[in-house]
Amino acid sequence: MFPKHGASAHTVGIMNKRSIVSMATAVVSVVGSVAGIARGQDPMVMSPMFPFVLPWDDVSENVTNVSSWLDAPAGKHGFIAARGPHLYAGEQRFRFFGVNMAFGANFPQKDDADKVAARMARFGINCVRFHHMDMFAAPAGIMTADMKGLDAQQLDKLDFFVAALKQHGIYSNINLHVSRVYPDMPGWENAPDFHKGVDLFYPPMIEAQRDFARQLLSHVNPYTETSYADEPAVAIVEINNENGLLQQWWGGALDAMPEPIERELHNRWNAWLNGRYASLDDVRKQWQEGAEPLGEPMLRNSDFAQGMDGWTLERHGEADANATIDENAGNGNGGRAIRITVDKPSSESWHVQLVQPGLSLSKGKAYTLSMRMKASGDLKNTNVAMAQSGSPWNVLASSSVPLTDQWKDVTLVLRASADEPNARLMIGGLAAAKGEVSIANLSLRPGGRGGLKDDAKRGDIPIVTRAHYGALTESAQRDWITFLYETEETYWTEMSAFLKNDLGVKSLVVGSATGFSPSSIQAKLDVVDVHGYWQHPHFPNKPWDQADWVVNNLSMAGAEDGGQIPGMALRRVAGRPYICTEYNAASPNTHSSETFLLLSAYAAMQDWDGIFAFAYSHRTDDWAAGKIPNFFDIDQHPTKLVTLPAAAAMFLRGDVTVPDARAVVNVSREEAITQSMNSGPWWHAGALGIDPLTALVAPVAIDTGDATPTTQPAATTPATAAAEATTAAANAPVKIDPPTAGQPIVSRGGELTWDAQRKYVTINTPRSKAFIGEIPADQPIALGTVKLTLSPNLQNWAAVSMTAIDGPDFQSPGRFLITVTGSAENTRMGWKNAERNTVGRDWGESPSLVEGIGGTITFENVDKETWAWVLDERGQRRLETTKISTPTSKGFQFGRESGTIWYEVEIGKESALVDR
Repeated sequence: MFPKHGASAHTVGIMNKRSIVSMATAVVSVVGSVAGIARGQDPMVMSPMFPFVLPWDDVSENVTNVSSWLDAPAGKHGFIAARGPHLYAGEQRFRFFGVNMAFGANFPQKDDADKVAARMARFGINCVRFHHMDMFAAPAGIMTADMKGLDAQQLDKLDFFVAALKQHGIYSNINLHVSRVYPDMPGWENAPDFHKGVDLFYPPMIEAQRDFARQLLSHVNPYTETSYADEPAVAIVEINNENGLLQQWWGGALDAMPEPIERELHNRWNAWLNGRYASLDDVRKQWQEGAEPLGEPMLRNSDFAQGMDGWTLERHGEADANATIDENAGNGNGGRAIRITVDKPSSESWHVQLVQPGLSLSKGKAYTLSMRMKASGDLKNTNVAMAQSGSPWNVLASSSVPLTDQWKDVTLVLRASADEPNARLMIGGLAAAKGEVSIANLSLRPGGRGGLKDDAKRGDIPIVTRAHYGALTESAQRDWITFLYETEETYWTEMSAFLKNDLGVKSLVVGSATGFSPSSIQAKLDVVDVHGYWQHPHFPNKPWDQADWVVNNLSMAGAEDGGQIPGMALRRVAGRPYICTEYNAASPNTHSSETFLLLSAYAAMQDWDGIFAFAYSHRTDDWAAGKIPNFFDIDQHPTKLVTLPAAAAMFLRGDVTVPDARAVVNVSREEAITQSMNSGPWWHAGALGIDPLTALVAPVAIDTGDATPTTQPAATTPATAAAEATTAAANAPVKIDPPTAGQPIVSRGGELTWDAQRKYVTINTPRSKAFIGEIPADQPIALGTVKLTLSPNLQNWAAVSMTAIDGPDFQSPGRFLITVTGSAENTRMGWKNAERNTVGRDWGESPSLVEGIGGTITFENVDKETWAWVLDERGQRRLETTKISTPTSKGFQFGRESGTIWYEVEIGKESALVDR
């Protein structure tokens, strides 16, 4: 599966015998992140930050270059194939360790393309996802000016880049529809971005997708002399990014479609009903089951006659808001209203909410909320929910309500998902922006669900809007969601068949990321995909306003809920290859060096088949920025880049092993539809009985019971057949007890520990070790035969990785790459507050700055001569900053003044004794 990294004649700079250190226990001591800490000085006397920029085109052959782990050229064993639950290149198991390119970055100049590809390979990157090619006309995108064809010059650049990637062992993942607005198609106010949802059922848009696919995939790349449909270095073709009919309908984006589009869905809906029911009376009889008439009022002081009695205006975080009672609000009925004024929004919209507790709810029962509302300022939406009044604070029903500057009547029918004797009504989402919202004529009553209207006609039953959904009986809701589910399922399977049968695509076909579409639907395709982000940018007022945003400055390591890991893991489908094609912790989060270390470790333990960073770059030709450029690009992010070889070792090389059992929950088609009725496409195994934290212990998955699609016949060689049988036996579903509350969560194989109380994670395998999180007081940190002690630093936080580049463990002869990372930022970065959660447009200047982290790494039971070197930005050994250990000090010291965040250690290598 994995090419062995043998000794290579690599350039390592000048080194001589003075560097030799012979000791029974080798110690690498890294001086405190601030030079004065050891002498008791204030940590801020000297800045712990220093410049560190990795050259954009560097491919130096040294311990940091893992390009030999790639099996070049890409496609040499034929197309990547899905066989059962995993991917194969020929007879060998294959995993993607990929990145995204977005917008203009997909089309580098030819002089740059090979340099970019070579640099990717040096970090272990073996696949590029071509994303957002279709949003713009050339030169920003691939489209012609009319947005209907492919620009010849841009296509030529893409061809050249794909060929360059191939030669370096890097596969391509081609995205078809991502962000193109279909030309000549109707739009409407508050329509979904890029016609999402609509383009899964509206024939002209589907034909436009097919035409784009036909033009691109049938095109012959002159540099590879094959079409993209026939190119084995094209590993994946992805149909439609982050898209789903259920998802868009649940969000209310399809409630006001214009006539030609609404009529198409209307006709499909009625054809579906006519195929299901023999007569209108049959529909009426079925939908009447479970009707619930309205009951008695449940709210106290619903007209605010007693002021705020029974009500609380909650304010959290940075939010500043107040509530007043208007005796004559002019709300259309002359009654009083509560006016909530938000003077200062917060990082989370729920930080301002109007609450009344003391409600008793019954599972499955409907509750009708009615009120009049209007808003002013920048408040555009509010969220209404019924939830628990205490831990774990579960939301039992919710809905979003758009706001206008005119009084409007709102009626919502909410169905409780659980029994709750002490629930509360919450009208929230108000901390999203400055403004005012007024609420009057509030009423909450049990019941309020009915079936078919008396004046309904066969063949002309209206489509169900999201706003009206709650007022329908469960039978009617089931029919509607089943219709949407089957319509969406048909789109994905027919598009896949078109690509394979009509265009002859031999690559793996992916539909869209789960969550945007149910896992059970995406399982119909070759590979199931997921996306995840830790602390994605939040835009409190205007979407993607580059001057007005927040990225919460938090570490994921040791988070009580497991951060992003459970939510992604619980969407996996048993028997299908599983990949994550978008993941990142958004900059400028100062803990983001943890990003790919955590993802790689847990994705490997979960036995996934691919992970992709979002993104390598969004920028057109600006490869040498020398600074962190934006929220997502990693190509110039120093601490994310230096940890990639360690991440590749854990995931791509397989240093983190898969536990001997997995937790699987079965879900039938009917149960999948039921879950979609309750929560749209976002359900996962956590809603089906698996404790989410189990994802930190062992692999988890949903078993849909479908036959496994296979892109190529299963391997029949004895070695591969035996390996697959062993994997199947080792991963037989078993009952895995959920983690014990308050205790560190240890993976079933014992290699990963998630400590929520002490807010750190440790990784301890024979060839990879890491510590990520808050620095504990009870040091040293034991990682098998390696001991780690860390000095105080800016955040009392660090991410340390240790990787055996060659050699079987940390005691035997070999070379070891060590990264010691903390905060990273740009020169003169314009932090707007003490929380360091936003810089607005002021991202600062080059060069990027990194924090010097101090500590001690001790390799025990080493009886071979051992050396350590400071590495420069290219990963080359730098003699001038190396401190030679003596028998007294048991090692050598180098500190913040060394100006680096990665180091090399070599145990028992003869090559270290000669000049280089």
